[in-house]
Amino acid sequence: MSDAPERIDTVIIESGETMGGVGEPPLPPIAPAVANALFALTGKPVRRLPLSEASPG
Repeated sequence: MSDAPERIDTVIIESGETMGGVGEPPLPPIAPAVANALFALTGKPVRRLPLSEASPG
């Protein structure tokens, strides 16, 4: 993460193609990001989905 840029801009351009896919690329990293945030907050790793009290690390 230290090599990652501080800011990443996403630009949606009009290409003349049919619409689709704009909301899907950010979806895969959401669960790991939330799990990392929960670990930072609680100190307990979450290793299973769904993220709930029923899935302790």
